[in-house]
Amino acid sequence: MSDGATAGTTGAGTGTAVDATTTAALGRWLADAGLTDSRVSVRPIGDGHANVTWLVEDDAGQRVVVRRPPPPPTPPGANDVLREARVIAAVGSHAGGSVPVPRVLATADAGTVLDVPCFAMSYVAGPVVTTDLPEGLSTPAARAALADDLVDRLAALHRLPWDTLGLRGRPDGANLRQRDRLARLVAEPDGSPPDAFADVDAWLVEHAPAESGAALVHNDYRLGNLLLAPDAPRVAAVLDWELAAVGDPLVDLGYLVASWSGPGGPSTPVQELGAASSAPGFPDARTLVARYADATGAPLDHLRWYVVLANWKLAVLYEYSRRRHERGDGDPYYAGTGKVSTFLRAADAARTEPLT
Repeated sequence: MSDGATAGTTGAGTGTAVDATTTAALGRWLADAGLTDSRVSVRPIGDGHANVTWLVEDDAGQRVVVRRPPPPPTPPGANDVLREARVIAAVGSHAGGSVPVPRVLATADAGTVLDVPCFAMSYVAGPVVTTDLPEGLSTPAARAALADDLVDRLAALHRLPWDTLGLRGRPDGANLRQRDRLARLVAEPDGSPPDAFADVDAWLVEHAPAESGAALVHNDYRLGNLLLAPDAPRVAAVLDWELAAVGDPLVDLGYLVASWSGPGGPSTPVQELGAASSAPGFPDARTLVARYADATGAPLDHLRWYVVLANWKLAVLYEYSRRRHERGDGDPYYAGTGKVSTFLRAADAARTEPLT
């Protein structure tokens, strides 16, 4: 994992500053595991807003990345870092390099190292691309090649035999179950959606297609969650597996489309986290979709629904986080209603946008 790793660090301002006691505990744990010396430095890395990611380094330059949950409270079922570690280990052991991930090196239950569970994984050198382009993507040809590779990695993920990875899931009906679970996060006391959500919410329920299939779904697959190789326009590691589940593979493709800035530039906060993809050479979302279709043969007649779902889901999660901040226990990144509104506008627009 790189210093540029995104989605997983809230930063010191939200209660994740690394004090001397925590640093010492991590040093002892990693030294006992033979991963570093006991004297280490620890600092947050990344620019995300979910699980916390720390880079741990000893005086000899040995580096390890540690993941832990954010400060509570968190949405039900979210931020289970030990489950995330199991998913990463399963993908790494079965993908044959087609879906590159860091190596899981050690795990710890709550109360053994920290007061929360955590795990350590290998440090992988290379940039994460969000708003700025590294030198290796200085040409349009390199950017196009990277876009091809990131779609190919997604297709490879969806080809993994999830039922042999030690993972369990109920893919049938998964889309509407996820919609129902998320809707409860922001529902009014009588169970109805907030007024701003009602129109899109009703459309999703009315137009929900049957699942397109079953696969291991990353659920946050976007440019900013990919660590790039330092010497070539390709994906060196897929990061941030905390939301991974067995489900409909088109959920990932819909989310990639919703998060992709492309030539038109960003219009939502998640697109802003990958705004570099608006540079010349990066394709538009329709080109990504066409490559995925060629790689998988997946029928994409209902892809529009999945893009609407992705934007609606992001609106729900941002609204939930906004309310947390207003209560005084959340990340200030989510303050105000403006971010939520952008996702709802994008969801509304996606209902009529041609993608295939």
